[in-house]
Amino acid sequence: MRNPTETIGNLIDKQTVSFISSVDENGYPNTKAMLAPVKREGIKTFYWHTNSPSMRIKQYLNNQKACIYFYEKRFFRGVMLKGTMEVIDDLNIKKDIWKDEFSMYYDGGVDGGDYIILKFTAENGRYYSNFKSENFEVE
Repeated sequence: MRNPTETIGNLIDKQTVSFISSVDENGYPNTKAMLAPVKREGIKTFYWHTNSPSMRIKQYLNNQKACIYFYEKRFFRGVMLKGTMEVIDDLNIKKDIWKDEFSMYYDGGVDGGDYIILKFTAENGRYYSNFKSENFEVE
């Protein structure tokens, strides 16, 4: 893969679903389907919105190790990124991420209720395409 940021970024931008994984209190991986990230910075940093009382929030507060996955069904290719997931409750960041349509999920709006941000920072990944896998570092 000549340009991981471009190749993987293009794959990610076409997906409406993403998968995030956390580690539970017994050390087992937990994976959940989510909507696509609401913001990404290259293939290094990704942001999702979610509800603060969720099981996943507790797991990330206890152990930041995380994995995310994007899959393109049509061409049977995908990318796994490993790194850390941070729980963000900073109002400025929440306002930056906020979209009016989020109000259907969060009665309290941007500065009330249980609206919270997940921020994933990638360290490395593995790309699968054409029956081959390739590891790469994220810069």
